Amino acid sequence: MNLNTAQHTVTAFDAEIHDLRAMVLEMGEKSTNAITRAIEALEHQDLALAKSVVADDREIDELERRIDSLSIQTIALRAPMADDLRYLIATFKISSIAERIGDYAKNIAKRVPLVAESSRQIEPVALLPSMAKIAADLVRDSFQCYADGDTDLAVSVWARDQTLDNFYTSFFRSIITYMIENPAHISESAHLLFIAKNLERIGDHATNIAELSYFAETGRQMPDRTKGDDVIGTGWAKQQDLLVS
Repeated sequence: MNLNTAQHTVTAFDAEIHDLRAMVLEMGEKSTNAITRAIEALEHQDLALAKSVVADDREIDELERRIDSLSIQTIALRAPMADDLRYLIATFKISSIAERIGDYAKNIAKRVPLVAESSRQIEPVALLPSMAKIAADLVRDSFQCYADGDTDLAVSVWARDQTLDNFYTSFFRSIITYMIENPAHISESAHLLFIAKNLERIGDHATNIAELSYFAETGRQMPDRTKGDDVIGTGWAKQQDLLVS
């Protein structure tokens, strides 16, 4: 390989890395906005906004497909080593996680019409906007870790997810108590419980992005964090993953 060819290869590789990074950060912005808009739709029973969140999820899906294709092409053609390979693998995985976050936001939006069908005001619903803000902040910060290679922020996201877990545990107990005391409201309450679980899972995915960003930057894994009080076990979480599409 002559010098000009080598220089061209390096330039092309840098361009591909730049494009991948830009697309991942666009996914992060869209998925964060989807969470905020889905909860706003729930709070105001805005069916048009909820419908737009569902429709816009296609843009996140398309970005994931483009990232997958370019990541595979770059790894195959450029044979990156060490730091570059770590970064590409992290990028590939993060795009998949971002797509899942978008799916959770879409799933929340899909439940807005079901909740809005009832004129009943279910008291624990007032807790969800605060919970959603924590989840959206974690997602936003996790993508900032990726953008900046900020390992301190990655550790912060990893630690702060416990707050969201605790919030979910509190909400779970509150809504179950409410359902027992108001059996006529069980259907709407169940939808809110699914929404809260989706937000808790979004926090888990934000933590995964932070962990991948930390690995891409340092080559080391973050230690596993002990989860908070799991009031319903792992079976519920697995069921939720099956319901998200």
